[in-house]
Amino acid sequence: MPSPSPFAPRRRSLCLVFACGLGSACTPADDDSAAGETVASDATAGSSTASGGATAGTGAATTAAASSGATSEAGSEAGSDSGASEATSASASGTATAGSASATDTTTAATGTDTTAGDEDLVMEAEDFTCITTMTPVRSYYVANPLGRLDETLAVANSADGGRFPVGTVLQLVPTEAMVKRRAGFDPSTNDWEFFSLGVTASGTRILDRGAATVVNAFGGNCLDCHAKAEPQWDLICEQTHGCDPLPLTTAQIRQIQAADPRCP
Repeated sequence: MPSPSPFAPRRRSLCLVFACGLGSACTPADDDSAAGETVASDATAGSSTASGGATAGTGAATTAAASSGATSEAGSEAGSDSGASEATSASASGTATAGSASATDTTTAATGTDTTAGDEDLVMEAEDFTCITTMTPVRSYYVANPLGRLDETLAVANSADGGRFPVGTVLQLVPTEAMVKRRAGFDPSTNDWEFFSLGVTASGTRILDRGAATVVNAFGGNCLDCHAKAEPQWDLICEQTHGCDPLPLTTAQIRQIQAADPRCP
């Protein structure tokens, strides 16, 4: 591939989205713009009421004192049964409320939102990386989110003010390199991005290197060194105006490399 003249003195590596090394040949072109759950559970609770009746009979020959004693005893029994009824009803109501709250918590945890407090993660394996053009294009690069958060990924990618990409974002500029947003706290030095150097053939993908601050591409370029130059609001994503070193490639050349992905049909 002819070296574009402005960059001939320096060999820059392409570590994804405008940063470090490309291993494919390409043809120069005129275009010089740069590349950049719900688990529902129904809680049911039955409420039962218990009532008791107490009767007291008096005989015709009983004295007034005996009659008064029977009446007092009956009143006491009735009061006791009434209290038992109220306690049973309150217990059933409490069970229903607790069951409903439990169901709500389960539903929230199963949605895969940020309320999971850092448990959400995406660990990519070689077979998870496929034809680059099956992903969603954003300007000159491609994105995906196997965790179902593609809308969030696209919102950040298309924001004029930048932002932090959601967990599960997969981002590729060329077939041989990738960035994957891991769980919160994966590696603060890379904003929780995991870098990948990939080997691609018609039979599939091999992971040549993966990790955070120490990953290098096929040309020996350190991925983080390149991406760290992006201004903070861009979450280490390099594009023409994000502060990273420019690539010695036109948009047309990058498109050619993407279209040549041997894994694509």
